[in-house]
Formats: sequence, C-alpha cells, structure tokens
Amino acid sequence: MKTIVYPTDYSTNSKAALKYAYNMASHMEMRLVVTHVYDYPTVLGTEGLDEPFPHTEENIFDRHRSKLEEFCLENLGGDFMNPNITIEPVENKSIVKGIISVADEWHAYLIVMGMKGSSVFRKILMGSTTKHLIEKAPCPVLSIPKETSYRLPKTIVYATDFEEEDVYAIRKLAEMAAQLDAVIKVVHISTKEEYKGEMQLEWFKELLQQKVNYERIEFELLFTDSIFETLRVYVGDANADLIVMLEREKVGFINKWLHQDLVKKMESYGKVPLLSMRGNHHQLFYFKKAL
Repeated sequence: MKTIVYPTDYSTNSKAALKYAYNMASHMEMRLVVTHVYDYPTVLGTEGLDEPFPHTEENIFDRHRSKLEEFCLENLGGDFMNPNITIEPVENKSIVKGIISVADEWHAYLIVMGMKGSSVFRKILMGSTTKHLIEKAPCPVLSIPKETSYRLPKTIVYATDFEEEDVYAIRKLAEMAAQLDAVIKVVHISTKEEYKGEMQLEWFKELLQQKVNYERIEFELLFTDSIFETLRVYVGDANADLIVMLEREKVGFINKWLHQDLVKKMESYGKVPLLSMRGNHHQLFYFKKAL
C-alpha cells in the first residue's frame, strides 16, 4: 500500500491539509501517516501539553502521540477510526530532517502539508526551508492553502520549460491523473522575445507522445511580459484543482533563479494546491494501473 505523509504543527492553518490528505489517501486507497516533529528534551509546538512532565523519551513520545490522536479526532471525527491512518510522532532537532525520516521509513509517495502554517512551519513553506525540503525529500511535496476544501482533482496544470526532465515528470504525473480521471493541461509561458516557442512546443509534443501513453493531455503556449501574472490568470481560467511545478536541477544560474522565484510566488499565491516535484521524483511514482 502506498503512503501519504502528513506533518502538522497542530495549528489552525494545518487543518485543511489534514482533511485534504485524508480524502486523497482514501480516494487513492493509500495509507495516511500523521506525524509531528519534536525536539527532545526541548519540545516544539506543544501548546496544550501540561508542564512540567517527566523528561523521559518514552513519556514524551506518548504525550505527542496522544496529542496527534486528539488533533485527528477533532478534525476528522469518526473518519479517524480508519485502519489506514497511522500516528507517528518523531524526535529530531531539525523539522525538515524529521519529516524526511518519516517519509523514508514509509517509502512515501507524497508529503502533504499546510501552505501557510504558523510558528516554525511558516519558515518551512515561506522561506529557504521549503527549498531544502523539496530538494531533500524522497518524494514530491503537496502544499495545501489554509482554506482549501478537498475536491477530486480533475484539472491539473503542469508548467513546463520544454525540458526533457519535464517529459519524465509528466509521464509519472499521468499515472496519478489516470487514477483521478483528470486532464493534464501542459502550459508554457514565456516572454514575447522567445520567438522559437511554437517550434519548441511541437518538438515537446512529439517527444511526449513517444514517452507518455495518456490521451487526456492538452497544450497551451502563452507569451507575456509577466510570467507569474499570466500563470495566475491561466490557473483561474482553467479552473485548476492542482498546479504542478518541477524544481530544475540542471539549468543555468539565471533561469534557475527565475524559476525558483516563480515557484516561491506560486506558493505565496495560495489559492490552489501546489505540487512541487524534483527531477528524480519521477522514479518514485508507481501505480498498479498501466497506461
């Protein structure tokens, strides 16, 4: 059984991500592992826990497990009794390393977390730690805006740079889309000076057709002076349920900087769930259904 890992800081803003992760795991018949990273003996994010308590590792673990159970019961109600939900707090001085350790342990398919958490988690999704998590995590990271209600993703927008690594990412994304019966809208947005855009699009289509056997893929080529604003409008017009962006590993410094800036803006935009993938993540998606 595949696994979705959901880390929480118990904040109000993380509740939407929990419900989203639970519904996605249920629909795709996956296990959901709920985790919280704490530091022993210094405990992070323990509002509501009585102080002082015995400084024993076992006691602290049990207290955090109880806290996680209460959080899930409060936000999932009777659904929390689902046998496919596992509660697993983890001790680590680094929140990112703690999340990664749980993802490694369960061979996670996906990490789902709140896009705008409070406290320590704000640094994860709004600063350099986000980049570190995406770069180091063994699987893609799905960021959920704080007011998002789960709906079955039917329209997935993939922002492409016409790179070969996009092809492999889309191939694995197509496996996910097949289970969701979703359309993938592959969009390339660039400045008006990119006069070879149409030629690149035809080359990319041909390459994709050779590697990906999924019929529900559409293509869009847009020219603009404001890439972020055009992507934001396109996402709205397409009524997208999910945005997918690939972290580039082998691009020039300027292009890499521009792309990371775009990813950061899309994270800050916070209206649609954002799936951040890394180049080697395409090796990690495996589904029973053949395409």
